[in-house]
Amino acid sequence: MGAFLRAFVPPEMSAEFLGYVARATLETLAIATAGITLAFVVAVPLALAVTGSLSISRIGPGPGYWRGAAMRAVVRVILTILRGIPEIVWALVFVRVLGLGPAAAVLALAITYGGMLGKVYAEILESTDTAPARALLESGSRQGMALLYGLLPNAASEIVSYTVYRWECAIRASVMMGFVGAGGLGQLMDQAMKLLNGGEAATILFVFLLLVQLADAISAGLRRQLVS
Repeated sequence: MGAFLRAFVPPEMSAEFLGYVARATLETLAIATAGITLAFVVAVPLALAVTGSLSISRIGPGPGYWRGAAMRAVVRVILTILRGIPEIVWALVFVRVLGLGPAAAVLALAITYGGMLGKVYAEILESTDTAPARALLESGSRQGMALLYGLLPNAASEIVSYTVYRWECAIRASVMMGFVGAGGLGQLMDQAMKLLNGGEAATILFVFLLLVQLADAISAGLRRQLVS
């Protein structure tokens, strides 16, 4: 163990290996970005369906009240199933189905993070002041207008911040899924660890830390833009 840890210094900085790291880094970013984009596509309709403050049936008792409540209960179960299975398990399944490569990681992130984003989006919208949205619905506005003008102005900062945070988590998760053959920095790290090459492992870890810092900087910049 001591010999292996000493091998981390100095990091591997050869031009050939840095080229491998650069390609793996771009692949990791592509996996995380594509995965979180698909997760967003999955999460938005589910979050809107489960958000009670956007439900016209919640304004008052009527023929659609129980139907709306039943639909929200079903969507909550779907969100629980999606986020309840870890992305690494989905990655193992999709690797068996699709073979080695980034496609398995993208789909695994889309499913698990779609459930996470949908649940948190709904909670953010519900915790925001719902009076403007309710007033719009009671005056006959559509749900989309109630969302755009009643809820999003106050909830946008939290939604963007959480989405970028999940993108950061997706970067970490895509690295982990590389160990099961899903590509990116994780697969390169797996090879370095199997060969007990501490210098290569140190370089990969340093690049990974830079990616996390990049995600933090993007999140902070977006929050500043929304606040201003």
